[in-house]
Amino acid sequence: MNSTDPLNHMTLRSLCLIALAEADIDRKAASVRALNIDALPTGSESSLTEFPSIPGRPALPLLVSPKEVPQRSLGNVAGRAALIHALAHIEFNAINLALDVVWRFPGLPDAFYREWAHVAREEAYHFMLLREHLSKHGHQYGDFPAHNGLWEMAEKTKGDLLARLALVPRTLEARGLDASPAIRSKLAAVGDHEGAAILDIILRDEIGHVAVGNRWYRHVCDERGMDPVTTFAELARRFRAPRLQGPFNLDARRAAGFTEQELAELTDGTLRR
Repeated sequence: MNSTDPLNHMTLRSLCLIALAEADIDRKAASVRALNIDALPTGSESSLTEFPSIPGRPALPLLVSPKEVPQRSLGNVAGRAALIHALAHIEFNAINLALDVVWRFPGLPDAFYREWAHVAREEAYHFMLLREHLSKHGHQYGDFPAHNGLWEMAEKTKGDLLARLALVPRTLEARGLDASPAIRSKLAAVGDHEGAAILDIILRDEIGHVAVGNRWYRHVCDERGMDPVTTFAELARRFRAPRLQGPFNLDARRAAGFTEQELAELTDGTLRR
């Protein structure tokens, strides 16, 4: 092992890389929960060597294009299970995304790494809640096909910290703030009150996660002397981010730190072009 091998240096960043590479979902969640986030040295200046196969994930679910993910009615158990599975897959990806941003980008303040590690821990909690709820519908994670859109954006932005912060937490994950109330209402309407309660927990925590993305995005913009709004629009075009479509959960976005200028440009279409 060379001096940059994470197994030689048990820092927060190296342990997040090891957790990211873990394919077993139980071991991944357990390793994230076990992180001594606020006591470990972060290893902020270390240059870590990427493992050959990240993110670690199980053989299933089968990953397909978004168009190939079947649409199912919530009027039956299988349809509700498919929806819960889709939500669990989002949260599983979110664990990996938070772990990846911790290990991949050196030279940032310790608070950056500790905050994202806490995000990873909460995403693991969300995943396990949804996985347990899915089992009550007679299914396991991996039983339905899923798409890989969240991680594909992580791949696109792995060489650009500012793009990663702009287009993953502030764009793709922020869409969860918009979608969550409607999904919660649908689950409650078909009598899945436990599922609706899980969505309440996720929305509460995801506001904080998007706020972390907003805070560090602006931190990097400030350091580089860049305007956050115009920079975001340019990055969205350059990396071909998905077009943002309403309705938007403006209250949740406001609580997550989006400015009134950003919300105005979002709703009038400026940030969607």
